[in-house]
Amino acid sequence: MDVLSFHNVGISGMAAAVPKGIIDNYNYDLYFTREEIKEVVDKIGVKERRIADEKICSSDLCFAAAEKLLAETNVNRDEIDLLIFISQTPDYRMPATSVLLQDRLKLPTSTMTLDINLGCSAFLYGLVVAYSMIASGGIHKVLIVDGESRSNVYSLNDRKTGFLFGDGGLSALIERGEKFGSSWFSLNSDGSRESLIKIPAGGYRKMSSCETVAEKVVDQYGNIRSEEQGYMNGADVFNFVIHEVPRDFNKLLNCSGVGIQDIDYFIFHQANSYINSYLAKKLKLPEDKIPSTIAKFGNTSSVSIPLTIVSELRNKLVNHKRLLLSGFGVGLTWGTAIIDVENCYIGEVVEI
Repeated sequence: MDVLSFHNVGISGMAAAVPKGIIDNYNYDLYFTREEIKEVVDKIGVKERRIADEKICSSDLCFAAAEKLLAETNVNRDEIDLLIFISQTPDYRMPATSVLLQDRLKLPTSTMTLDINLGCSAFLYGLVVAYSMIASGGIHKVLIVDGESRSNVYSLNDRKTGFLFGDGGLSALIERGEKFGSSWFSLNSDGSRESLIKIPAGGYRKMSSCETVAEKVVDQYGNIRSEEQGYMNGADVFNFVIHEVPRDFNKLLNCSGVGIQDIDYFIFHQANSYINSYLAKKLKLPEDKIPSTIAKFGNTSSVSIPLTIVSELRNKLVNHKRLLLSGFGVGLTWGTAIIDVENCYIGEVVEI
């Protein structure tokens, strides 16, 4: 795909919500020994995670973030033309969660709704959809809500994933304005590597059964999970990231004519600290321009890029800033974006 470019469309406001429940990974009482736990946590860098209780879905986190954003920016809800819900942990198989949030947020019935079922790169995909719809001329304001309750889909007794994932929700308001200048996006996918991060059962290809929900030992290391819990081939995912992400990163810089020195902040998907540190060194990026939330929120999949912006860049995006966003993961899909922000409202992170 060629690089997509947009003009005078951007993010005017953002807010985020996380569960109140905090897990200290070093003291998490799992199937493994303290020595094994320390080895894993030291490598991935996830010291704490936010975990939703059984009554909280990703849509609840999105709702809390959206309510804060709409209230504190005094946006007229009747002016929201499109609501995009991004998640791989929706409320139901049907109906679409975006439709439920339209009613819950008291948006008008004229609001178009759309669910995007993608993982770690999905916020970039959502931005492209929103920017494209506004550029078409018929849509004026888009509300993106992005939420994940990833803790529900991974086994706590699998050290490949049990210490890594956290929950969170995000809302972002997208609209037209000359202050936003130009933006560029590169989006990519490779379904031949779909098995590297996957939940094999529970969908319609392999429907739920007593066998698929039963947890079992899956390897010689004693990791335990069911076929309806997520699996990750960490080594192959790492190889994918270190080859494809820098290539896409440099492609976008070349096509946009933007230099590394022109970027104020580089926001990477919070995969784990080992991967992100490797990328920063390989791309020769200044550490003080790379905000990180992996230590306190863990890997929140598609939410991680915007959650990092809200958590770490609040009060830093008042004047004109240029951001480079990089997302990569399940699918496999990956993407890079360069966007301008100015006078962007960012609320404090809400706890629910």
